[in-house]
Amino acid sequence: MSATARKTAPLPDDIRAMKGRAPIVSLTAYTTPMAAMMDAACDFVLVGDSVGMVLHGLPSTLGVTMEMMILHGQAVARGLSRAMLVVDMPFGSYEESPAQAFSNAARLMRETGAAAVKLEGGQHMAGTIAFLKARGVPVMAHIGLTPQSVNTLGGYKVQGRGAAGEALLADARAVADAGAFAVVLEKLPSPLADRITAEIAIPTIGIGAGAGCDGQILVVDDMLGLFTAFKPKFVRRYATLGADAEAAIAAYAEDVRARRFPAPEHEFSEEVSK
Repeated sequence: MSATARKTAPLPDDIRAMKGRAPIVSLTAYTTPMAAMMDAACDFVLVGDSVGMVLHGLPSTLGVTMEMMILHGQAVARGLSRAMLVVDMPFGSYEESPAQAFSNAARLMRETGAAAVKLEGGQHMAGTIAFLKARGVPVMAHIGLTPQSVNTLGGYKVQGRGAAGEALLADARAVADAGAFAVVLEKLPSPLADRITAEIAIPTIGIGAGAGCDGQILVVDDMLGLFTAFKPKFVRRYATLGADAEAAIAAYAEDVRARRFPAPEHEFSEEVSK
């Protein structure tokens, strides 16, 4: 099924209506097979710009392009039939002006079939969020640790401790008032995330923001243990696929070198029936 023909359920308004009714489940995906595996379990699937680090070996998300997001968005769309598709707007694609943001958001939605886009920023992006919503682009906001601003934030640090929490509360209120249908809270103290969740009318989607958020999201590769050398504190590994894959690859290499693979059952004979 093509990306443009696929049905998305729920839609952004349905996600918004889940606040206070049921926890919202989400994961990132970058490929068709992974999207298909999580389709039945997730309410929405995010094609995150984390793809740059997870699949392309970039040191941060700053090198991710529109073309990369579209390519992976199209791949994920092919694997979804139930979960809603959201695609990240990459760095430099929306900050210049609301008009620039609309042009690129419209392209992302048109070429991937996404039901919504996600962008980073609080009060300073409220005008852009309102501009997009007025023109038919549903927006998921993202505040707290915003990876596209990692160089100005001083690294991947917890945000909103102490007096800084009031600024993040103001950010959350601003994006909600501007028309975002949900907001990702990344790497915040749990009490602050709880307060934000209680005080704004849209769902909060936590990643490193505690259990009190309206929903949760993780990078699927972290959750599945595909990375063996690094695990953020806020991640629970539900599998250790990275270690399993390394062991399988080593076993394969050993069998090839010992000429145990391919074995007779993996070979073709000259007889047509075999």
